[in-house]
Amino acid sequence: MNLDALKPRLNAINQTAALRFAEELAPPGQQKLADQLAGLNLEAIPQLVNEYIKNKPHIDLPKEIKPVNSYPYRPTEDLKDLYTRATARGHELLKQGKVAAFLVAGGQGTRLGYDGPKGEFPVTPITNKPLFEVFAEQLLAHSRDSGKPIPWYIMTSEVNDAPTRAFFKKHNYFNYNPANILFFQQGMMPAFDKATGQMLLAEKDSLALSPDGHGGSLRALDKSGALADMKKRGVEHLSYFQVDNPLVHCIDPLFLGLHDLTGSEMSSKTIPKAHALEKVGNFVIGDGVLQVIEYSDLPESLAKQTATDGSLLFNAGSIAIHALRVSFIDRLNQGGELKLPWHRAEKKVPFINDKGETVKPSEPNAIKLEQFVFDAIPLAKNAIVYTTARGEEFSPVKNATGDDSPATCKRDQIRRAAGWLESAGITVAKANGEIAAILEISPLFATSGAQIKTRNIPFKNIKPNEKIRFDEDGPHAAQT
Repeated sequence: MNLDALKPRLNAINQTAALRFAEELAPPGQQKLADQLAGLNLEAIPQLVNEYIKNKPHIDLPKEIKPVNSYPYRPTEDLKDLYTRATARGHELLKQGKVAAFLVAGGQGTRLGYDGPKGEFPVTPITNKPLFEVFAEQLLAHSRDSGKPIPWYIMTSEVNDAPTRAFFKKHNYFNYNPANILFFQQGMMPAFDKATGQMLLAEKDSLALSPDGHGGSLRALDKSGALADMKKRGVEHLSYFQVDNPLVHCIDPLFLGLHDLTGSEMSSKTIPKAHALEKVGNFVIGDGVLQVIEYSDLPESLAKQTATDGSLLFNAGSIAIHALRVSFIDRLNQGGELKLPWHRAEKKVPFINDKGETVKPSEPNAIKLEQFVFDAIPLAKNAIVYTTARGEEFSPVKNATGDDSPATCKRDQIRRAAGWLESAGITVAKANGEIAAILEISPLFATSGAQIKTRNIPFKNIKPNEKIRFDEDGPHAAQT
């Protein structure tokens, strides 16, 4: 599509400012701008401008907010039979090829001091495997154990799509069959001028664009053809996870089985919060409906509310791990527009003014719009929440130092490895209450503590300062 074909559509929605330098652009610049505009749902923009730019919508909290009743990490007596059946059902779904993995990997490693896609960042304690390889090994292990390949859908961004593809190719796709990997890009949204509602230009030939939020991933699945590919393959369930958390169980048979047996269209994992005001979303029952309230929106009086035993009542933190039915994602996209609300944020966005000059504002001048994946939960039938353990499944790498850093993530990987080994009867040395060895368990050796118990480990003790990695062919001592 070219700019001439787009002009009538932009006139009709009163967004002609985007074309004010079009006549002076060389053909490549004109085509670049045309491609960006053609990628937007232009006809939906007037309503967005009216609802979110010219007006600041007030989002009311539910009148009645109650704690969520989640499935526990360890089954109570009355749930043991269900958990046994759910685990068996999860394995059956894998053997039938009805499960795919969905990795949201659009982020860059900037905050980690890494110049490139975040998925390339090295995270494991001994071999420094990148995040992408950690996930690939998990999926390969589950494919091996089930006898069925697991399709892997990877959502990139405009910035990191080409580098991500090149990284996978350079590393021979981490031994994954490229035919079972589908890369596609996240959608983009323009920044709107706060005063006029016009789309801002970052350059004369480019809109000021930013990703449309992790909720936009559900739209991208449809627009990219990934959803159609799933249907063609017979995939019924999608395991959703984000790129910054190497402890995540990319595939969890118990969780998938609970999701399927309960008829849930969207299931979520939760962890108990570290403290009342931890900056994670909160699973709640709002006016009778399961939903997530962001930490900034949950009243502090509720966040700090405790039960008679002193435990937090609102203690279900959201960690962006979900299972979704393909039919549910399809339904959300019916009619050509993803049925999720938009979230408005006032930002300082550099832009090109009418004179063609770059302006770097000192105050918020623009509105960015995003959609959040957890907003799909209230729209899902029979949505459930399952509690997992923080030490088992949540230690993201977000910051270069401090909390959620490579140092804390490696520590937590070692702690989990030690816990798995101890459950199998291996004694691991400790010093001052911390693990005194360096351990790394490849998913190709074991994907869980339960699987560790089935492996042949030719020793019963791990001494202080030992450095041991567990690869597909067993344990190996490394130099300290």
